[in-house]
Amino acid sequence: MRLVLSAVLSASLFALAACSGSAPSPQASASAGGMSNPVDADPLAPDNAPHVSVVDPVINLPAVPGNPGVLYFTIQQDTGGPSTLAAVHVDGVGRAEMHESKTVNGVTTMDKVSSVTFGPDKPAEFKPGSFHVMLFDLASTLTAGGKDAEVTFTLANGDKVSTIAKVQAAGGALEHMAHM
Repeated sequence: MRLVLSAVLSASLFALAACSGSAPSPQASASAGGMSNPVDADPLAPDNAPHVSVVDPVINLPAVPGNPGVLYFTIQQDTGGPSTLAAVHVDGVGRAEMHESKTVNGVTTMDKVSSVTFGPDKPAEFKPGSFHVMLFDLASTLTAGGKDAEVTFTLANGDKVSTIAKVQAAGGALEHMAHM
């Protein structure tokens, strides 16, 4: 096993040394397992989780600097048994927490959740008034109209899906702020 690992590592280092030119630019969505993968994806980057994709990821910046932002998206898969989203990492964010908002008897609450299950017949929608990802300690580099942010979704089995999220100003999302 160590011999195989050494051979793979050596081949990877050789390939890195042989590379020239600029790094490929990331695409605005991520998918795997035969779905439309980015054409110019880094061939040395790890593959995304098979048959899992993230649709329409968007970060809404806070109206007041220093407050948390929020990430919305839909995560889905096209085949297989249920999968579990266990963690979300956003470049330029100190901490990302999955939460769920619920309204019962006219009272809205928001609770932190450790995981969210999804499957071929049941995508997980992270949207206002439901599941969402709270973003704490945002870097000043996250600006509306600026560079979009890379987001990595980690499944319970260790597989990952990476994509790029559009960064929006708070003014474009004021109708969504009530759940916070």
